[in-house]
Formats: sequence, C-alpha cells, structure tokens
Amino acid sequence: MTVVHPSKQFTGQDSYPTRLPDEERIIERQDPVIWSKWSKDAPITFEEARHYEEKGYLFRRDIFTAQEVRKLIDASAAIRADASDIRSEDLVTEPGTNAVRTVFRLDDHSKTFARLARDARLADIARFLLGDEVYLHQSRLNYKPGFAGKEFYWHSDFETWHAEDGMPRMRAVSASVLLTDNSELNGPLMLIPGSHRKFIACSGETPEDNHKSSLKKQEIGVPSTQLLEKMAEQAGLDSATGPAGTVIFFECNTMHASNGNVTPFPRSNAFFVYNAVSNAVTTPFAAPKPRPDFLANRGPVKALKVVKGNFA
Repeated sequence: MTVVHPSKQFTGQDSYPTRLPDEERIIERQDPVIWSKWSKDAPITFEEARHYEEKGYLFRRDIFTAQEVRKLIDASAAIRADASDIRSEDLVTEPGTNAVRTVFRLDDHSKTFARLARDARLADIARFLLGDEVYLHQSRLNYKPGFAGKEFYWHSDFETWHAEDGMPRMRAVSASVLLTDNSELNGPLMLIPGSHRKFIACSGETPEDNHKSSLKKQEIGVPSTQLLEKMAEQAGLDSATGPAGTVIFFECNTMHASNGNVTPFPRSNAFFVYNAVSNAVTTPFAAPKPRPDFLANRGPVKALKVVKGNFA
C-alpha cells in the first residue's frame, strides 16, 4: 500500500508536461495513488483500498437510505425541470439541441447536493485517499437523456485539470453518485483498469477558450485511438453500473469515457471532485489562461466541513 510522502509537494516544476507540439508521450506516474496508510479505522476496507490502488477506482453500494436516494433523484429532476435560475455559464446543452447536458457548480444550485458534497460517506473516503483535508475543485450534474444523450470521449481528468486549471499533482478524486439506474446499455461510465499509473501527455496546443467546445465534444487533451486500443487490449474495459444511489470513486488520472444513450432510459449522475487543500490550482501548465471559476474553484481554499448522519 502506498503511503503519504510529504516531500512530494508541488515545487514549481512541471512533472507532467502535456499538450506537446510533436507527439503524445507516456510518462510514469510520480505521485502516490493512495496518500494515507490503511488501518482498521480507515473508511474503506483493505480490499477496497487494494482495488483502488491497482485499478484506479472503487464502487460503493447501499450507503444511502432509500429515502435519501429518493431525495437526490427529486432534487435532480427539479433542477432539470426548471433551470431558469441557473447562471447561463453553468449550463451546457447537448450539441445541436437545447437539452441540458451538464449543470456546473451543483452545490451552489441545490441545498440537497451541497449537503451531499459534505457528507462523511463521501468526503471521509476522499480525505483518506488524498491524505489531506479536501475542498471541491468542481461539482456538476450530468444528464444523458434517453434517445439523445451524447457520448463523453476517452480522457484523463487530471490531464485537463493540469493543463487548463493548473492542478499540480495527482491528488484529487471524483465521486460519481448515480441518480438513475446505470446499466450496460444506457451509457454508463467506462474505465480502463490500471490506466491511472501512466500519464498520457497529449499532443496539440490548447486553443484559446478551449472549454467552450470541449464541454460539448472534447478533441484536445485526448489520447490517440492507437494508444487507447493498446491500453484496452492490455487491461480491458470496465463499466460502472448499478442502481441509483451507487457511488463510484475514481482516481483523477484514470482513463474514462461513456457511450451515447439511444435507449429510452435516461441516465444522470452527480459528480463531486475532491482536491487536497495542499494541491490547490496554480497557473495553467499548458493553456493561455485559466478556465472560468465554474469549471475550477480558484477562490480561497477552505476545507469542507464534513457532516455525518442521514440527510432525509
């Protein structure tokens, strides 16, 4: 099990250069995967910690009550039914339509989801994995409506957060809370096991305001199809399926994607990106300027106040 290495703090040197002018490169991971030493007091089992260390993700099921899951589903539906009070910059629509694709700053737009972000059942696991107090780097609600939900292409979140937000180290984790049943058919999260152990330095410079197009269809900061094919041949693919209320924690450098949804069954998930307070974003490493605040919390870093107990 990897333990905390206090010396591996950001020193100003770019350990993960990307958006290269020539061709993509593979760089060995230079950070721990789990920044805490496991003990019996840890919020996850030893087997779960080992799975996260090896695969780059772990699943948690049945951690919320049926009443809590219902409250989350209702809160999600309410946001989608009436988005009139949501800032326009926080809304992303599906390509070619006005259907809501993503709502950013989710914790700003819903007291229920703000409470969920601080819930110990999520935040304590993030604090353990990152070996530090945490804050929300980003929060969002992703909708993938039946028949029309578009795909999210293969990418490592860290590559984007490093290049365009200025996140120094691989010391962040996403918690995806399923708000509908996610099956193999309706476009669930797909992951390449073990892909978090290599950093794919992508080719191609970052255009000005790249986020305006990448939020609808990401084309910069993605690996080549040849490399993706090789990674999948070596490690296979896994899918994050389960009933509403399931939580998937996935490491910031884990390669992931999701297919489009042409089934009649919609898919929606809430995402909370927990970053270590010691890993606050700086100047972007490979972009002309930082992305807007709704994509990356650039304000004063304050540790989340974690709350225990049910919220419904």
